[in-house]
Amino acid sequence: MNFIKTIVAAGLVAASTSALSADITGAGATFPFPVYSKWADAYKKETGNGLNYQSIGSGAGIKQILAKTVTFGATDAPLKAEALEKDGLVQWPMVMGAIVPVVNLEGIKSGELVLSGEVLGDIYLGKIKKWDDPAIAKLNPKLKLPTDAITVVRRSDGSGTTFNFTDYLSKSNAEWKAKVGLGTAVEWPTGVGAKGNEGVAGNIGQTKNAIGYVEYAYAKQNKLTYAAMVNKAGKTVQPTVASFQAAAANADWAKAPGYYVILTDQPGETSWPITAATFILMHKSATDKAASQEAIKFFKWSFEKGGKMAEELDYIPMPDSVVKLIEKTWTAEIKS
Repeated sequence: MNFIKTIVAAGLVAASTSALSADITGAGATFPFPVYSKWADAYKKETGNGLNYQSIGSGAGIKQILAKTVTFGATDAPLKAEALEKDGLVQWPMVMGAIVPVVNLEGIKSGELVLSGEVLGDIYLGKIKKWDDPAIAKLNPKLKLPTDAITVVRRSDGSGTTFNFTDYLSKSNAEWKAKVGLGTAVEWPTGVGAKGNEGVAGNIGQTKNAIGYVEYAYAKQNKLTYAAMVNKAGKTVQPTVASFQAAAANADWAKAPGYYVILTDQPGETSWPITAATFILMHKSATDKAASQEAIKFFKWSFEKGGKMAEELDYIPMPDSVVKLIEKTWTAEIKS
């Protein structure tokens, strides 16, 4: 995590040195934290203005924007149009990424282990307890699987990553849907809880025979072993920008009220099955209009100049057509 810590020190924490930037505060999702950190660092160098973003989980981010203690909230679990209307909020997608299952298995490298949504659901239900279970072995006939018990790791906080992960499990495992369902927080049948993508990544790295789920950038930065997945089309796919883009290509943002789009379990032979967008929440009529204007400037800059930086961390920038829609939404709905 040294990479992220360096960026935070240079960009986010440095926000306090600027009178303007100190007023731009955000809180929420840990899923986009690596890319928001990178953008903040570059924006600070270019404009002198910083961003103070607290990576505390989507649930806490929603609470903070509702309490008006931050300029913007960030969530990977989008709010539906009626909730936005009720609380006077505007929502838009900022960037897209992917969630990957990660494991700590001796002798197994990234992309070698293959899992399906059905099997992943059964592991998180506590039905599949050992790595050499016949259901896992069937997907991995050439792998030497350990006989050890599986240590299941999941989020302990209200999390948009969990929302998207459990949404996917609900689409691919009928028993999971019936017994647990989806949400930013659920009644987990099994597992050890960890806070944030950071916490899950750290726990997996230290625990042999563990499995968890994190945003892809965290898997890469922590050198965690990720699994390949069987997608909706029945094809085995690796987590790559191309497979994330294939899933995102099906999204019809223009017809979605409040940009409410869930990208899990998308069709297509090359689609990664647990792809997700992350969203920004702001008040239509902000208490601090100057801070609101500064935040919009940062988001506009990020759309215009942050695409390459996002791709370097294996996120997917929003398409230009969607950015134009979002900018129209800002003009029409945010009073400044």
